Amino acid sequence: MLTVTVCAALSAAGLAVSFLTAYRRRFVAATRLAALSLVPIGLAMAGLIGLGGKIVRAFSSWAADLVFKPTVWAGFAVLALAVVLYLIARFAQARSVGAPAQAAEPAASAPAGGRAAPAPTADPPAVRSGRGKAPAQQSGTEDFSDIEAILKKHGI
Repeated sequence: MLTVTVCAALSAAGLAVSFLTAYRRRFVAATRLAALSLVPIGLAMAGLIGLGGKIVRAFSSWAADLVFKPTVWAGFAVLALAVVLYLIARFAQARSVGAPAQAAEPAASAPAGGRAAPAPTADPPAVRSGRGKAPAQQSGTEDFSDIEAILKKHGI
């Protein structure tokens, strides 16, 4: 009950300041103050201030248990172990993503003589079109030739 009374007093004081601000013809600031002054009474009427108190009490109880109960520490150790195991599994999966495909490829492509053909070390070069330069060089050269043409056009 005291909380609602304090919130109502805060809202009333804020609305009074808002009316004084509006009297000075600062309507935007007055509207902003009125909006902020209605927040405390709105929180009290919705019951969110009591909820905030319950959350603070629950958190402080948990923090006290964290300090004084060894089972809470054991729970954190189990959570840390779970995270470490998950990270190890992700790391192992990332390392073995290409391994099964590469291991199955030489066995399937082995000739009848028993000797496996050497695995290709790189992808074959792509067929290039145009002047035969690399794509990065083409775009860089074209950009400079355009700029050079513009500069020559303006006599620079």
